[in-house]
Amino acid sequence: MKKKTETPGSLAIELGGCDVAVAEQMPTLPARKARGRPLSFDRDTALESAMHVFWERGYEAASISELTAAMGITPPSLYTAFGDKERLFLETVERYALNFGSSGARALREEPTAHGAIERWLLEAANELTLPSHPKGCMVVSAATNCSAAAERVQAALLLRRTEAIADVGRRIQGSIDRGELPADTDAGELANFYAAIYQGMSMQAKDGATHEALVKTVKTAMRAWPAA
Repeated sequence: MKKKTETPGSLAIELGGCDVAVAEQMPTLPARKARGRPLSFDRDTALESAMHVFWERGYEAASISELTAAMGITPPSLYTAFGDKERLFLETVERYALNFGSSGARALREEPTAHGAIERWLLEAANELTLPSHPKGCMVVSAATNCSAAAERVQAALLLRRTEAIADVGRRIQGSIDRGELPADTDAGELANFYAAIYQGMSMQAKDGATHEALVKTVKTAMRAWPAA
């Protein structure tokens, strides 16, 4: 893999055939002001239930009636507490990222080498993506696929999360290149995209019923593509 020219302080990440500037930020939604009486339900519990619905059904397929039934609240209560369906979804994505989706970031922080970090990330994903205690696959990968133009903001928010995650992997790989642990002509962005594609493919296979054991074999095969020092 040959190295690309990058601007200082940035990492060129190719995603879906296009170069994506990871410095771009999605505008944050303004905080919803509380109004009326105190909530008559546990907001945290309701949010957890909504997350599971979106994770299983996807953003557009999840209806307000399905969401409120799972959350144990009425539609007016949903709008009062969360604003609207889009805001609710984005809150559930944040919750997912801080819990189920946090293993990759921990691996990148804690492992002494980029190889070890990426292998740990993918092996932990093989387990997490197939656990029976929650929907299969990765919510950030699959919850807004095949959406209409009306869900453009939601799709953009998830794309940004995926792009930032790839950039984090790329920075860790670049550190290994700089320390001489990888060949000098290794392209950090291309290698990061390769392993992101492995992860995203594992997510889709998990939704299709792939077992933990099958995904571990995929990880072992993928790690054999790691460049020799």
